[in-house]
Amino acid sequence: MPSLSRAESTARGASITVESYQVDLDLTGGGERFRSHVTIRFRATGTETFAEVKPAKLLAVRLNGAELDPAVLDDNRLPLTGLAEENTLTVDAEMAYTNTGEGMHRFVDPADGETYLYAMSFLDDVQRIFAAFDQPDLKAPVTLSVTAPEHWTVAANAELAANPNPGRWEFTPTLPIATYFFTLIAGPWHVRRDSHDGIPLGIYCRRSLAEHLDVDAEEIFTITKQCLDRFHQLFDERYPFGKYDQAFVPEFNAGAMENPGLVTFRDDYVFRSAVTDTQRELRATTIAHEMAHMWFGDLVTMRWWDDLWLNESFAEYLGTRVTAEATRFGQAWTTFALRRKAWGYAADQRPSTHPVAPEQVADAAEALLNFDGISYAKGASVLRQLVAWLGDEAFLAGLNDHFARHRFGNATLADLLGSLASASGRDLSGWAESWLRTAQVNTLRAEVTVDAAGRYAEVAIAQTAPPTHPVLRPHRIGVGRYAVDGTAERFEVDLDPKTDDGRTLLAGLAGEPVAAVLLPNDGDLTFAKIRLDQASADAVPLLLPRLADPLARALLWGEALDAATDGERPVGAVVDLITAALPVEAEVIIAEDVLALSRSLIDRYLDPSARRAALAQVDDACRRLLDSAAPGESLQLAAARGLIAATTDADLLAGWLAGRDAPAGLAVDTELRWTILGRLVVLGAAGEAEIAAEAAADPSAAGAERAARCRAALPDPAAKRAAWEIIVSNTELSNRLVEATTAGFWQPEQAELTADYVPRYFTDMPAAALLRTPWVADEVAKLAFPRYAVAQATREAAAALLSRDDLTPGLRRVVTDAEDDLRRALVARTAVAATTA
Repeated sequence: MPSLSRAESTARGASITVESYQVDLDLTGGGERFRSHVTIRFRATGTETFAEVKPAKLLAVRLNGAELDPAVLDDNRLPLTGLAEENTLTVDAEMAYTNTGEGMHRFVDPADGETYLYAMSFLDDVQRIFAAFDQPDLKAPVTLSVTAPEHWTVAANAELAANPNPGRWEFTPTLPIATYFFTLIAGPWHVRRDSHDGIPLGIYCRRSLAEHLDVDAEEIFTITKQCLDRFHQLFDERYPFGKYDQAFVPEFNAGAMENPGLVTFRDDYVFRSAVTDTQRELRATTIAHEMAHMWFGDLVTMRWWDDLWLNESFAEYLGTRVTAEATRFGQAWTTFALRRKAWGYAADQRPSTHPVAPEQVADAAEALLNFDGISYAKGASVLRQLVAWLGDEAFLAGLNDHFARHRFGNATLADLLGSLASASGRDLSGWAESWLRTAQVNTLRAEVTVDAAGRYAEVAIAQTAPPTHPVLRPHRIGVGRYAVDGTAERFEVDLDPKTDDGRTLLAGLAGEPVAAVLLPNDGDLTFAKIRLDQASADAVPLLLPRLADPLARALLWGEALDAATDGERPVGAVVDLITAALPVEAEVIIAEDVLALSRSLIDRYLDPSARRAALAQVDDACRRLLDSAAPGESLQLAAARGLIAATTDADLLAGWLAGRDAPAGLAVDTELRWTILGRLVVLGAAGEAEIAAEAAADPSAAGAERAARCRAALPDPAAKRAAWEIIVSNTELSNRLVEATTAGFWQPEQAELTADYVPRYFTDMPAAALLRTPWVADEVAKLAFPRYAVAQATREAAAALLSRDDLTPGLRRVVTDAEDDLRRALVARTAVAATTA
């Protein structure tokens, strides 16, 4: 089906104005389809346009009272001609339920057999629910009516208009919203209610998760209230959409979706086992992120997808900021520095990099590709840099002016810059050009010379840019001078991009005693890779265990990991740093992310022998961290997970699974059991019998996903054949089961067993990508890429695939970026081989 283009959107947006949608859905039919009836009232300045709908069967179309032949539907385009100034379009259709997390998703809970529905209209999928003019700048009120089984609960964007009749729910009109924000949930949902500051609050989940939601309901409500209060302090415009419901729904693709009045979250955020504070913080920042969208996205919506950053960059920045300022998770910026920015730096250095605010996004399909680390993490970092430059007062004044000018409408980059410039008295055009309109990331290197007395003779920060994107930018950064005992002095400096050599001298340091570590971008105010001078890099293993500031520790870990990623230092140096510093790390997010980010390097940059040695060191570091962690605390669980992932001690893991010798206070609960079993499967110490027994003990949707991943990881040719068939051809299983299978398929320990599937990826994936919707197909393609086959032959197979002209845009981007990751790994392996030859 054709993707709506920017040009088509602009033309249609100029020619029609949508007044309202009246939507009536009947959900009482069978398990394949539901009935959809919509009446759209719109004004037109021309005589023709088109609407979009993706029906299973189009039953009837009426325009201004005249019947149209349903056969005029062309793919998803419904041509409309002979328009009047005021028009009424009515469309009746049978629509298909989905199992992909898009449109009207239908889920049967394996735990109790209950059926649950939710609507996901994101990007351009409201057309799977009802006919619409499906583009962001044609906002209109939506009035919804639903017929459903009497014992169900139905909720939507707006409040119920009155007490529902049995089996019938009628909702008040929404305020003007973009079509991609329409949602509803229907089924026997468990609900908890509260209110705050005049705003009704609700949280929903499946009945089978009710006991787990009830345990955390107070925390979720508390975070919601704290975030509402903080946003009301920051913004003049109060939350405008009436109630604030949050539904935790099954098999959701994204982390959450900012539907006004009814935010939907993946129900993995309803924790059924022990979790770390990192996971609780992620849930809190997701709540805050989606709430930020109520202003950036819902109240004021981008005109077209090239201004996606007006939604996601602001939600990322404000979600992190408000979490840090208003909730108990005061170290949210530490998480952002290590985890989120690593995502952004990686995306910005790949061949598919793009500006935060590209000049044009050609169509909706291309827009989907830009929901990445650039639009989220880099954009949020750029905003943090802007706040450091403008000052918070001027920044917030500009935002409030923006909301006042465009409330319930649409806006562009130019609109926002105008409000910020007016509030600050500064011309932001140059800043926007360098930070928003250009791609790639700068590197800031500390260049140090020391005199005979051990004092700085000269210190400079040298800014560089890759040759493909030779743009130097203005940066306001902190510079930290750290003594070996962890004490620090910090100052801020503006880096001048206009110097001939990109160097900014730190004249105030001349003659000062040399610090153990000189840290550029201390405080993490800008978006830039950093490199320490050699003496500072050498001192990091000594300093890290003594450094009290978790953000500074995160920055030093990030620098070490990035230098290894770029092949500037060996991965072994990162592993040695883990040995030195991880056992005394007190911040759970740092411990977890260091283990996760380093594992990719260990698995892909090291040959099998070096990998085994590195994992032995990680195993030892995790054991020492586990021994020192307080029983029952987050750090203990993080250390246990790290040990499980690294160890080859199958007897230890089998003992834990059997209830023997687990550390005191460590809950070997449902999720940890699956984690242990997954590792035992990879090691060849557990098989189908153990997976089946665990699945029988955990007959939940999550249990089914964990079992699928374990089965795909079995070191058995038949299991690999079965898993591969699911990956490339099965469309009956849900999105989450296919993705779980794909995630388990490739294992570094099974390179020989899976060698024949490396070329099969490049032959099978183009057809497989056409079987599924783009969101699911792209995720499967990413997970299925043979990332551990670090060889020139893999790169050549990728190049051959990319030479074809029939790839989906998503598959092309996945393979392009994965091939670049392979290139980096090969460079690193070659460098190690050269130094050891």
